[in-house]
Amino acid sequence: MRVTVEVVGEDTHEVEVPADATYADLLQPLDVSPHEISVLVDGRPVPEDATVDAEEVTVLRLIKGG
Repeated sequence: MRVTVEVVGEDTHEVEVPADATYADLLQPLDVSPHEISVLVDGRPVPEDATVDAEEVTVLRLIKGG
């Protein structure tokens, strides 16, 4: 399954994952920590352990260094 992952304010990535992948699996190839982000589908947060069922996902960083 191919999923478009937009990291808000940064980049958009095309990620290939197996059919039984979780939203946490989508974060593996990206440079983000699951402790500092929220995964959104259609503007709503989803649990990271839920199975991916969307073709487009938004990743919102909750903590940003500065």
